Amino acid sequence: MTQTLPGLLLKPDRFADNDIILREKRQDAYHPINWGELRGEVRKRAKGLLALGVEPGDRVAIMAPNSPQWAYADLGILSVGAISVPVYQTEGINTLLHILQDSSSRLLILQAPMVAAELMQRLDEVPQLEKIILLDQEPAAGRALSLPQWILQGESIPDNEIESRLSQRQGSDVASLVYTSGTTGTPKGVMLTHDNFLSNVKACLEFFDIRAEDECLSFLPLSHVFERTCGYYLMLHQGTTISYAESIDRVPVNFGEVRPTVAISVPRLYEKMYARVQEQVLGGPPIKRRLFNLAILIGQKHTAYLLQNRIPPAWLKLALKAAQAVVFKKLHQRLGGRLRFFVSGGAPLGQNLAEFFLSAGIPIYEGYGLTETAPVISANHPGHLRLGTIGQVIPGTEVKIAEDGEILARGPGIFKGYWNNPEATAEVLQEDGWFHTGDIGVLENGYLAITDRKKELIVTAGGKNIPPQNIENRLKADRFIANVLVFGDNKPYLVGLIVPHFPALAQYANFKKIEYLNDCDLVQHPRILDLIRRRVDKVQVDQASYLQVKRFTLLSRDFLQEEGELTPTMKIRRKPVQQRFANQLEGMYLAKDHGIHDHGFCIVDRKEAGS
Repeated sequence: MTQTLPGLLLKPDRFADNDIILREKRQDAYHPINWGELRGEVRKRAKGLLALGVEPGDRVAIMAPNSPQWAYADLGILSVGAISVPVYQTEGINTLLHILQDSSSRLLILQAPMVAAELMQRLDEVPQLEKIILLDQEPAAGRALSLPQWILQGESIPDNEIESRLSQRQGSDVASLVYTSGTTGTPKGVMLTHDNFLSNVKACLEFFDIRAEDECLSFLPLSHVFERTCGYYLMLHQGTTISYAESIDRVPVNFGEVRPTVAISVPRLYEKMYARVQEQVLGGPPIKRRLFNLAILIGQKHTAYLLQNRIPPAWLKLALKAAQAVVFKKLHQRLGGRLRFFVSGGAPLGQNLAEFFLSAGIPIYEGYGLTETAPVISANHPGHLRLGTIGQVIPGTEVKIAEDGEILARGPGIFKGYWNNPEATAEVLQEDGWFHTGDIGVLENGYLAITDRKKELIVTAGGKNIPPQNIENRLKADRFIANVLVFGDNKPYLVGLIVPHFPALAQYANFKKIEYLNDCDLVQHPRILDLIRRRVDKVQVDQASYLQVKRFTLLSRDFLQEEGELTPTMKIRRKPVQQRFANQLEGMYLAKDHGIHDHGFCIVDRKEAGS
């Protein structure tokens, strides 16, 4: 029988029924779920779907947080030959309606009471949606079912009907419609097959030694293909225990409770962890700061040897061991003390972050891919780490660089096309199988590196093509800067929206006896603006003039997902942010002279009061 995701992952002879595979936090403690329970719960969902008349190829949407319920639903959908359509738990009603309409989903499995209430008022907009299965509440009247009611409906379905459905599935069948996060436009449904997912899992396992005795903490949204493939399907394939974080806010606590050996995340988590470490060091005595700086220096020297494939001298090995024991011990403890490595994806990782964690004895292996590639194209991995790159191309995948610098990829992970959108498919997928990633990059000595997103390149009035993410990552390396958006398309020079790291800024203000009431006061204070200007100038002193941020506006809060400014994986949605802060961006170009005019902007509400 051709391999499919449920056919392989749920195969009863791969792992014993009493082996632990999932863990969920309930009543202040993590509770284990074994393979027997997982297979049984998946079977119940599959039979419930059959009872509702779900046919092969039908779309069933899931909008729920990471949990065993998500896995049960997804594998149940796939077991009957249907197509799962994940929706981010944090999405609003309009995005949910768009995905339900575009995919023509017949069912929605939902765990979001507020969204459920809104959806009930707008059911006329999704006439094809036959049932809503509510995971955490009693059903309302009409098209809704509770979880127990749904399960009860399937009890009369014989198990062999599921086996019959599975036996008819092919690896080339579409397993999921994964909607892109919409950083550059309306979300499109990416058709990913069973073969796409499984080929990516198997290729990644040639790079990473993931074992049954490992434990993974799951906190990136399962609606994101990075977590879906690498933190879920890959872990099930290996029998690795998946422990679900309670929420993104509880991740630091859950690290200490779960004590994972591997974890998958996006750069924003590492940035926050690094900022927290810096904050604690700065708030400590001078001797603590000197020890920290010395440990970083030792780590950088040691890393330099490793990256050049040279053996570090004995004294440097001893110095690093001492630094990790004295300076970095608390960081290891906060992460549970067992972490072997992180894997990073979804956005570029700042080299300063990679160097810091490597110095601390916690390597971050940065990889690269897209939703359309299921997702991994390349990755750094143990024994093959080159900072500043996104690693080696995974086995079975080909990469070439087009004449304009765009990265093209071909292989078994490349998607089937965009759902009901042949025009968009034709734009990125050539007949010979080469997929246009939209990223600009170089391939040198077997390692791939990205310079920027093709669609996000800034073209200045002077005709310079500028990758903004490189500049943003440079600026975010400074301890006083938390987030940045660089702007300058068709403009004479670059400007930036800068979010300060407020804990560090507050420490500075208190040390300098700067009076302030709140963050709005801070970002508008002349001495704070002067501080950030000096920090910005220091970071970009060695850059060509056209690559420098000439003016900036300091914002009183970070960009927010609920305001449509960030994707669910914390990437900036450039167009919405540029529209939201259009007055501030244009205002930085209105000064008649060419002096530096930096400002603070207090964000009070959507009316944009202050500045």
